[in-house]
Amino acid sequence: MKRTEDIFNFKAISDECVKCGKCIPVCTIHQVNADEVTSPRGFIDLLGQYQQGNLELDKNAKDIFESCFLCTACTDVCPNLLPTDMVIEEVRADIAQKFGIAWFKKAFFTLLRHRKLMDIMMKLGYTFRTCGFKDDIKRGGIIPRFPMPIIKSGRLLPSLSKISFLNKYPENIDNGGKRRVAIFIGCLANYNYTTIGDSLIEIFAELGIDAFIPKEQKCCSAPAYFTGDFYTVETLSKFNIEYFESFIDEVEAIIIPEATCSAMIKHDWEVFFNNRKMYDWAKRAKELNKKIFMATEWFEKNTDLKEVLKSKNIKFEDTITYHDACHAKKVQNIHKEPRALLSQNYTINEMSDSSRCCGFGGVTMQTEKYHFAELAGIPKAKMIEETKAKIVSAECSACRMQISNSLHQDNIDILFQNPVELIAKALKEGNN
Repeated sequence: MKRTEDIFNFKAISDECVKCGKCIPVCTIHQVNADEVTSPRGFIDLLGQYQQGNLELDKNAKDIFESCFLCTACTDVCPNLLPTDMVIEEVRADIAQKFGIAWFKKAFFTLLRHRKLMDIMMKLGYTFRTCGFKDDIKRGGIIPRFPMPIIKSGRLLPSLSKISFLNKYPENIDNGGKRRVAIFIGCLANYNYTTIGDSLIEIFAELGIDAFIPKEQKCCSAPAYFTGDFYTVETLSKFNIEYFESFIDEVEAIIIPEATCSAMIKHDWEVFFNNRKMYDWAKRAKELNKKIFMATEWFEKNTDLKEVLKSKNIKFEDTITYHDACHAKKVQNIHKEPRALLSQNYTINEMSDSSRCCGFGGVTMQTEKYHFAELAGIPKAKMIEETKAKIVSAECSACRMQISNSLHQDNIDILFQNPVELIAKALKEGNN
């Protein structure tokens, strides 16, 4: 985990930066915009100046601080363990307070705070999607039919499902087992990539583990956190903490098939509340962490799934390559677990830099700064293509959205699937 103390003391953090430059080669924004200003040490230096009153938080500074992908690559190599991503997250709250939040982000975050309203909007979106979008059946996405104000024409976007994961299944699924776990699904897997949840249900059935689907769960708040909408972060995290506490003693674990959601819940909630001196909430978040796991992490460490997969004696012809999502490997050190499971039934052709950020970067990066996300996606798509794999996998739907579009833009015929989908496929084939 990353260092969290003195997070508001931008000057002290700036003074600790020795300007060694180790962060430069791995910085996602610097790779696509080679300017010292948009580099980790540049960000940190400017933050120190801002706190001392030597730099006005004007539109130029806003533009700079919103250019970081928050990929955490710099924190991995920093000799002083400087929390660059965290201080940028904090200054974005100042930016949001001074300049406000764009209308479409406000609307989106309002939907995230109100699940039933989100359900209605997603149903309407599914019903009327053919009016403004055309389906890309092969890639499981949709493409705008005409230019849109905040979405570039020709982009591949995740399709909407007819029914969300949370509304598709009963709250309790009895598989006759002595073990019971809960599922936190994440917004993209709930509304867009619903086969991820379907696959989880199939895996639990194979293992004889009962599944509890908490129907009142809300967004983990990561989109709002990375944007600076801390009101939404506090609202959603407090709600989820209280909700989780109501059933945590009745389940062995809460399973999350999403790296960003897992990192937000296991790491950033505690950091957020500590930074605001809400120590009781931070303590409650930390206590919950004992039972919160990414899906492949829990399956590999706490079940015999690896042996079950091996016993199926299946090796698929289609090779896969694995992308290490920033919030999986860099934040949670989870990268061996999915490979250990997948390698039982698939040949994994590793790409040249599996840890390089795909370029998703959050709501602002995907809308107002999409040109940066697009540039960051190009080299990732190329290195995936070079593996000659048929499938690219990662335990992150944000990466799925970004990488699928990058492959689409370059006409690269490689599909994206979450590791739990590939595991469920192996189990199903083995049972036929």
